[in-house]
Amino acid sequence: MMQLNICDFGADPTAQRLSTQAIQRAITEAAPGTTVAIPAGRFLSGAIFLKSGVTLHLHAGAQLLGSQQLTDYPLIDTRVAGIDMRWPAALINIVGCHDVSITGSGTIDGQGRVWWQRFWGDDEKSGLLGEYSARGLRWVVDYDCQRPRNILVFESDKIALRDFTSWESGFWNLHLCYSRRVVVEGVTIANSAGPSTDGIDIDSCEQVRVERCVVACNDDNICIKAGRGQEAAVKARSARDIVIRECTLNSGSGITIGSETSGGIERVLIEHNRFNGTGVGFRIKSARNRGGFIRDITVRHLHLVDVRFPVMIQLNWFPQYSYGDRSNLDSQPEHWRKLAEGVEGEAGLTRVSQLRLENITAQRSDNGVFSRAFFIEGYPERPISALTLESLSIDAREFGKISGVEGLILNNVQVSAAEVTRDENDGYER
Repeated sequence: MMQLNICDFGADPTAQRLSTQAIQRAITEAAPGTTVAIPAGRFLSGAIFLKSGVTLHLHAGAQLLGSQQLTDYPLIDTRVAGIDMRWPAALINIVGCHDVSITGSGTIDGQGRVWWQRFWGDDEKSGLLGEYSARGLRWVVDYDCQRPRNILVFESDKIALRDFTSWESGFWNLHLCYSRRVVVEGVTIANSAGPSTDGIDIDSCEQVRVERCVVACNDDNICIKAGRGQEAAVKARSARDIVIRECTLNSGSGITIGSETSGGIERVLIEHNRFNGTGVGFRIKSARNRGGFIRDITVRHLHLVDVRFPVMIQLNWFPQYSYGDRSNLDSQPEHWRKLAEGVEGEAGLTRVSQLRLENITAQRSDNGVFSRAFFIEGYPERPISALTLESLSIDAREFGKISGVEGLILNNVQVSAAEVTRDENDGYER
């Protein structure tokens, strides 16, 4: 297999200057079947775009560092948290491609702290978040505060992401969107305290397999999504035929379905995963204006240690973020209107059915840590249908609650809980 070294095209291994153009030239010259190699060294880059038939390989000791200048990430047509809109490209982009791989044991470092500070300042309360929240605009700040992702796979087919490390992304680490036949294997994600630094987001994709990944971040470790609002409901591009297996989830918010559910999510298998100190184990989140469906979900063979909420289902999640103000939109950007146009009325209530959770154990190493076995809230007027909990053993501070469910089956469910349930929200919004 032919291999092109980016240093032969002028890339700087000391990160003293941008190597964007050099890396892009190597990709452009690569014939199908060629590997573009990033050798050991530190390479500073803005957005680069892979092409069909090419492998990008990060050798041991290779570090691809994301530029901290927004001008180095051109605006592209993409999707951001469920909304189709113009937004900055990722550091690495696979757009409209087929048969592309990113491999190797090197590191993709988004150098994201500058973007985190742009969003929430140094105190996690100021920045654009503080400014917008004071104006009643919490629902739009994530979309107006442009922050690059580390990797974007968009409208692509037969993609493999293997063995590298994604570090300190400014926004989501790996965003898979409108794509099919995607494999993510052996990837390590290590984000620290940045806002919305999801690990792996599987967004209106089909035939996706995520295996043997290790994910630590400051939001959802692995998340399945299908668009937000009326536009996504009309497109009806569902997320389906997804497997998440043998992964280790450390800091973060666990494995989540939602909150973007408008296009529908179905046929998901989550099995043999380990959770260490995550905020949540398995979670579903939606809102009363999302619509869509979540069905045929199997979650089994999970081992959780020091997880605050082993099982959480919230169908009216984070109202300040989920519900936009439809007044005075005439002079605002197009994406504000899209955010405000939810799925109205009864159709906005996500249909959740055929959920099976089995062979799950949750343990606490410190009995002083707060935990709640169940936090399950279906809609009173459209309950969750056919929820089976079988062979669960959970040690928690509180039992919690199960409401808004019809067709609930409990078989061999054991919960050790010493306290009654306290405040139902506990400030858990992520």
